[in-house]
Amino acid sequence: MNLPSSSPAPFPVGKLPPALLGRLLAQYAVSDPSVLVGPRIGEDAAVIDLGEQWLVAKTDPITFATDEAGYYVVHVNANDIATMGGTPRWFLATVLLPEGQTTEALVEQLFARTSAACREAGIAYCGGHTEVTAGLDRPIVVGQMLGTVPRDRLVLTSGARPGDAILLTKGIAIEATSIIARERGAELRGRFDEAFLDRCRGYLFDPGISVLREARILAAFPGTHCMHDPTEGGLAAGLWEIAQAAGVGLEVEADQVPVLPESARLCEVYGLDPWGAISSGALLATVSADEAEPALAALRAAGIRAARIGQVLAATEGLQVHRGGRVEPLPQFVRDEITRLY
Repeated sequence: MNLPSSSPAPFPVGKLPPALLGRLLAQYAVSDPSVLVGPRIGEDAAVIDLGEQWLVAKTDPITFATDEAGYYVVHVNANDIATMGGTPRWFLATVLLPEGQTTEALVEQLFARTSAACREAGIAYCGGHTEVTAGLDRPIVVGQMLGTVPRDRLVLTSGARPGDAILLTKGIAIEATSIIARERGAELRGRFDEAFLDRCRGYLFDPGISVLREARILAAFPGTHCMHDPTEGGLAAGLWEIAQAAGVGLEVEADQVPVLPESARLCEVYGLDPWGAISSGALLATVSADEAEPALAALRAAGIRAARIGQVLAATEGLQVHRGGRVEPLPQFVRDEITRLY
């Protein structure tokens, strides 16, 4: 096999450039007729035909956060099953621990938090691999979540249609807020009181990084054509991925995008743009125009904040952001804003 020569410039921390990743997936993925949704830009998980039901499979690592890594890894993987209309059911984890820093207490806490997060979500923690690894400066936890979806209930990122309303739950940069407060708490104590920092750390749980409840509510609406979890790269990356997967344009009203006050303040301290900061806990969805208001009402009735932030356009219209009477292109971030802290 002739492999392409390596790029002379090393990549920064974060996702691979989308064009490169797309080429690699197209070139090296092995096809199988039972794989209904395989590796492609924008789709949250693979879908495999098992006959009477479909298996949804996802893997995602936790690399930014060290505190509460067990909780993070369960929910970021479960989210991607839920956004496809599925139910997360089985979880495995590969845990790589730093040499010279790993103690029995650290491992015990990691396993306990992973197990507790699985129990809370009704997921079976059923295996994986754990080792102490040379060359690491923090624990790396890679999760794999398996779930199921009825054959007629699958929701794809590529399902977005022109004319759909774009909905967003909770707010952006929720996960980033918790990570910053947990990882940079010592240096932030000079700027903020402990009550403020406690609220920021608590964003992990309230409003929370899980989207299982809202995904379940939205999946019950036939007009929900797309759900997507904006994680690394934040809202901007999530919107771009929807557009790429579905071959559509988007129009977003910037003043309708909710940024919670603690998120805004922490991002301001470090000069980060919330639109490009890791945003697990938010759920993007495109819903037919006639079902958008009923869907928003159902979310709000369940105590879930939600907003209509724009609409899906034809691909020829591009990716537009309306801000202060101006029309701007959707911002792009080479890497997630939070990586600037590492």
